[in-house]
Amino acid sequence: MPTRFTIYVFILLLAGPLFTAGQDVHFSQFFEAPLWRNPSLAGIFTGDVRVQAVYRDQWNSVTDAYRTGSVNAEYKMPVGKQNDFVTLGLQALYDRAGTIGWTSVHMLPALNYHKSLSAERNRYLSLGFMGGWVQRYFDPGKMTTNSQYENGGLGENLLNNRYNYLDGSVGLSYNSNLNYQPENNFYIGVAYHHFNRPTASFYRNNQIGLHPKWVFSGGLRLGVSDYAYLTLQGDHSRQGGHTETLLGTLYGIKLGEDPDKPAYTLHGGAFLRWNDALVPVLKLDYPPFSVAFSYDVNISKLRPSSYGRGGFEMSVTYSGFLRRNEGYLLCPRF
Repeated sequence: MPTRFTIYVFILLLAGPLFTAGQDVHFSQFFEAPLWRNPSLAGIFTGDVRVQAVYRDQWNSVTDAYRTGSVNAEYKMPVGKQNDFVTLGLQALYDRAGTIGWTSVHMLPALNYHKSLSAERNRYLSLGFMGGWVQRYFDPGKMTTNSQYENGGLGENLLNNRYNYLDGSVGLSYNSNLNYQPENNFYIGVAYHHFNRPTASFYRNNQIGLHPKWVFSGGLRLGVSDYAYLTLQGDHSRQGGHTETLLGTLYGIKLGEDPDKPAYTLHGGAFLRWNDALVPVLKLDYPPFSVAFSYDVNISKLRPSSYGRGGFEMSVTYSGFLRRNEGYLLCPRF
């Protein structure tokens, strides 16, 4: 059995990239955290208000779990007389990892403008911005270093155990229905995160910062029958020397007498994080709520150490109309 000191060293090695130019947290249910992917995806849903929460618990089999929680809220409203819309949003995120309690807190307001490109069908070009306050900190009392064993005390000259910075993202997306059928639609988008290249260092070293990140997103929804449809979605991100590709599909079955207003919709499917994990997903819509469960099955080189275990995720969504005239003839949706 490994000693406690060995476990501490292993955890610090895992956390090492986070102390230099760390990469962003991610979700397997990326489709339930649209602002975290791309601020221009805010407001692309049926309704004028949406609130989503995602919780992720990862790597319990290897070390202290990575626990991540995300909440985003969006409010969409029409502007002008050209079927244009504006969406106001807020992305909040909390992430805690490892023995030292490495924690990140994000509070990021968002603004997205949807420009209508057609007077006869849903066809929108959206430009979104998101930016706000981020804090990172850890518990130095749980940190172990070589200097601590040699000289006593922590042995590291850290100015403090927390720092703050401002972060910003911008995104562009296009969404439209297919062949004038509102149920068949798609979207594509690209986002550029950390465009201000914030400093990310406990040593106040201006040369250590977050790498900018590109995220390319896409989704396609196709009706199979009056009571079934297929949803395909994917993301590809690039940050520093790291890349991540996640894509998959959900098959939805409507339950109830009216397929236009089903009592329930049951979705089942799977996503693949390339060279990392297979992610089965089960989702239930019960308007105006939906809930989804997923689990990462590790297929990477860490599989022998993790015993194939990855991360559990759960998401809850509320979406609907606050206005009395429920629905618009034309509006951004997916």
